[in-house]
Amino acid sequence: MGALLLSPPRLGPGVQLQDQDLSDADWADADVADGVFVGCQVTEAAFANTVLQGAHFQRCRLIRCRFSHADLREAVFEDCVFSERQQGPAFAFTRLDEARFTRCDLTHARFDGADLYAVVMDACNLMGAAFPRSSFSRAFGRSVVRAAATLTDCNFDLADLSAVRLPACDLSRSRFRETDLSRADLEGAQMTGADLFQAIVDETRLAGADLRGAEVSGLDIRRLATYQDLKITPDQQYRLLEALGIDVQPE
Repeated sequence: MGALLLSPPRLGPGVQLQDQDLSDADWADADVADGVFVGCQVTEAAFANTVLQGAHFQRCRLIRCRFSHADLREAVFEDCVFSERQQGPAFAFTRLDEARFTRCDLTHARFDGADLYAVVMDACNLMGAAFPRSSFSRAFGRSVVRAAATLTDCNFDLADLSAVRLPACDLSRSRFRETDLSRADLEGAQMTGADLFQAIVDETRLAGADLRGAEVSGLDIRRLATYQDLKITPDQQYRLLEALGIDVQPE
């Protein structure tokens, strides 16, 4: 008797799957809105034009997957792994408005031309991630453009966030060691407890940002585009002065 060949589970809106290997499923052009996936694995799959709006992934492994023109609005990812052996996922021209990532491994992820308005990333590893041409903003009328994002307690070490617009967004407790923040707009951002050690801040806009409790050693404010009304604590002023080459002596 021949071996029994099992076909991949059928995908559809509202599907609920647990502990399944979905690597061979046909994700391209699939409508899986509001689907629930627990403990599932997907390896090197192409999510091309896939609708995953409102889907919920928990403890899943989505290894080296590519999301191209996919709809991930309001999708939720909890304790998910996207990266393996220094290879991360790709989100190309994907809608991630109001998506939520919690405790996810997104090492070396590439968000290329992605819509990230009101995205939430909490306690995620985004080391080496890149965000070329991605936007955290949404237009409300012809002259009103607002940015929204919550990127808290995340690891952005060595990431490329150059030229991103995140004014008034919450970046508190996140690490930006050796992160490229050049030309980024972080005016009015909440960055309390963040780590900016050796971050690249050429022409970065930090006016009105709250850096109280942040690691600012080596932060040369002369390289910033704006820093008016920057909020720091008294002990941080000595580190900023040292970065300017000023020798602060005790009385």
